[in-house]
Amino acid sequence: MMPIKLMIVDDSKLMRRVISKIFEGSESVQIVGEAEDGKQALELIPQLNPDVITLDINMPVMDGLAALKHIMIRFPRPVVMCST
Repeated sequence: MMPIKLMIVDDSKLMRRVISKIFEGSESVQIVGEAEDGKQALELIPQLNPDVITLDINMPVMDGLAALKHIMIRFPRPVVMCST
């Protein structure tokens, strides 16, 4: 079985590290990339092709809700999990 490809989107480096640590060593989840804000995430999604995206709501440049609107229109495949 192929691992689930996870992308982490959070402006907090600490939170990105914590989420990465949770899945470290997992055979069922592979972290394919990280982004600091919604704009950066939208630029990386086509290259990374994640199955699941963890998306912080409160971020600079482009917040999670604005990014989610774009993701749902442009990239219908990934499952998005939002957090604050």
